[in-house]
Amino acid sequence: MIFAFVTRFLLQAIQSIILSFAILLIIVCVGVVFDMIGMAVTAAEEKPFHAKAAKKINGAKQAIYLVRNADQVSSFFNDVIGDISGVVSGVAGTVIIINMVMMQPGLNELYLSILLTAIISALTVSGKAIGKAIAINKPTELVFFIARLLSGFEKLTLKKEKGRLRP
Repeated sequence: MIFAFVTRFLLQAIQSIILSFAILLIIVCVGVVFDMIGMAVTAAEEKPFHAKAAKKINGAKQAIYLVRNADQVSSFFNDVIGDISGVVSGVAGTVIIINMVMMQPGLNELYLSILLTAIISALTVSGKAIGKAIAINKPTELVFFIARLLSGFEKLTLKKEKGRLRP
């Protein structure tokens, strides 16, 4: 609900159709990327990360955690974030259509909505298909990349909590 509200507010405030389409593209990409991560976590095996953890490589423990909890991680990434992105992209498309018709009243709202729905669907479906292929073929690399990001975020958060932010 919050994401839909914020998206609608942003798109109504923006007068640029190009910028509105850029935001829509970002929303679709977020859904695709999170779906890809959820699939990679499900497809990855734990073994490669144990060797990295033994060498104390950043992100290895997080990768093991992600793989061990693949059902929950995948459910969150695919179902929660992915589904929210799908709904929000629909809201964004609707707001874009309304803005276009308000700027140019002669435009046919029905044809525009059909066209934009087709574009959003095509980008989402093709993006997720490509993302799933990457996730299935390179799950270890993808999970490790995400785990390293999580590790860096954890370190930054812990430094802030201790009151001494270090570079």
